[in-house]
Amino acid sequence: MSFLVKHLGVADYESTYQAMRDFTQQRDSDTPDQIWILEHPPVFTLGLAGDAGNLHSPSNQIPLVQVDRGGEITYHGPGQIVVYLLLDLRRLGIFVKELVSRIEQALIDTLADFGIQAERHAGAPGIYVARESAMQLEYQGAKIAALGLKVSKGCSYHGLALNVWTDLTAFARIHPCGYEGLRTVDMQTLGIKDNIDIISQTLLGHLQKQLSSS
Repeated sequence: MSFLVKHLGVADYESTYQAMRDFTQQRDSDTPDQIWILEHPPVFTLGLAGDAGNLHSPSNQIPLVQVDRGGEITYHGPGQIVVYLLLDLRRLGIFVKELVSRIEQALIDTLADFGIQAERHAGAPGIYVARESAMQLEYQGAKIAALGLKVSKGCSYHGLALNVWTDLTAFARIHPCGYEGLRTVDMQTLGIKDNIDIISQTLLGHLQKQLSSS
């Protein structure tokens, strides 16, 4: 299984969001699946189930955008790897629940490659530093990656975000994913100094492996 991979650099959120919607609406059964890898300027995004009140400390410098993905509120900004998965799930033979599980596993495997033990938390989508991790005690259980998907006509868009050297103070303005007091962390805070491009390529490799497995 092959995917057209696009490295988009730093891209405006709203125009990228509209491009994803347009691509999904215009694709047909022969359209190759695409994976977009990018970073966004600072932005808060609010999913379909989101409560705008979870942005408890608004910023004039960081806009809030209502979007059609699942999930609650999150933050995107420089130093965060964002991956959008524009996939024909019917052609891949993957249901949404299975897709989420495979994305989570790709993130767990990526973090393991850099010495970070990570885990899922039941009922709270995303990836978290393991509660039994040997990393700094204060960050055990902290969220390090977020997921949010939308499926239209059997095709997915939106995707995931992995904190590499993110502005963690922005997360302090929200209740991440709707959970008051939920801690967030990035790889740099946990002592990982590798270049973001190296981490992106590692993540891409794990995603392609997970999406290509039967």
